Amino acid sequence: QICAEISLPVRHNLLARAGTGMSGIKRIVAHPQALAQCRRWLAEHLPAVATEAESSNARAAERARAEEGTAAIAGEAAAETYGLAVLSPAINDEPGNLTRFVVLAARDTARPTGDDKTSILFSVRDEVGILARMLKPFAAHGIDLIKIESRPLRGRPWEYVFYLDLKGHRRERRVEQALAEVGRGATRLKVLGSYPAAPPEG
Repeated sequence: QICAEISLPVRHNLLARAGTGMSGIKRIVAHPQALAQCRRWLAEHLPAVATEAESSNARAAERARAEEGTAAIAGEAAAETYGLAVLSPAINDEPGNLTRFVVLAARDTARPTGDDKTSILFSVRDEVGILARMLKPFAAHGIDLIKIESRPLRGRPWEYVFYLDLKGHRRERRVEQALAEVGRGATRLKVLGSYPAAPPEG
C-alpha cells in the first residue's frame, strides 16, 4: 500500500571521468526519463553525440567511470559515489521539474489528515463512453481527480487499465461511495493506498 509521497527537485548533471573535455565525449548514457528531461540541452550543446538508454542513472554513472569517452546524466551524489567530474551542472531543460516518489507499506497505515490523496487502478472493457461513465461517480460525490493515465491490459484484448490519483481518503464516506460505484462497473478495481498529500517541495 502507498502510505506517503514526496516530490523532490530534479537536477541532472553531465558527468564523466576527470580530465574528459566536452570534445572527448563519444556517447551519453542515462535513464530514458533523464535523457528526455535534458533533450533540448543535449541538442544545443552536443548535437552530434549519440545517446544510449540505461536501466538507471546509477548504472549510467558506472559506465561513465568504466568506459573512456562515455558521459552520464546523473545527480551530484552519483558524481561523488563513482568519482566522476561534473562537466556541466543542471542540464535539465526545466529547472523547476519535480520527481514524485511514493513510500510503500505492507498494510494500510495512513489515517485521514484532511489533506489526502488516494491512488487506484481499475480496468474496463472497451465500450463506447465507458471512461466517462466510470469517472461520473467522482464528480457526483464532489471528488477532484488529480491524475489519470491509461494503458492497454496485457494479454486481455480490448481491455484497459486506468491509474487515478484523487483528492480524499479511502475512509471518507464520499470516497467510499464513489469507489463502490466505480467497482460495480469495472472488471477490476484496486486501491493502491491513501496518504497525506505532499507539499510541492516534499
